Amino acid sequence: MKYYRESELKHGRVAMAACLGWYLNAGGVHPAFNSALSNDPLKAMVELPAVGWLQFVLGCGAIEWLGQQIKERPGYVPGDLLGAAYWVDDSDEGWVSYQNKEINNGRLAMLAFAGIMYQDVFVGDYGDMMYKQLVR
Repeated sequence: MKYYRESELKHGRVAMAACLGWYLNAGGVHPAFNSALSNDPLKAMVELPAVGWLQFVLGCGAIEWLGQQIKERPGYVPGDLLGAAYWVDDSDEGWVSYQNKEINNGRLAMLAFAGIMYQDVFVGDYGDMMYKQLVR
């Protein structure tokens, strides 16, 4: 069960970062390559040069390797890559509340990112459609 909890935490954290990155990119903030890539994240993915993909793959691989090394420590708690379990235990209500908020926000982000991808792939628009009706 610990494996599934850790997997859910990792996917939730990645989804939260992906949602933030998607809307930053769609809003015109693209720090890589002097903003020469498209603001549509799917088009920017295709336009990304091979060296950019190499950086992406090596960066993700380094993070995964580091995570595997951290898991080998004695007393490892699933999802606790920074070692907070050494200072705070599950008897602290504030800590348990924080953990529950993180897992729930991660679950919401996973669903939100699925909706964002659907919107871009099938509707063809990648921005915030909720308020576009008011602007027109």
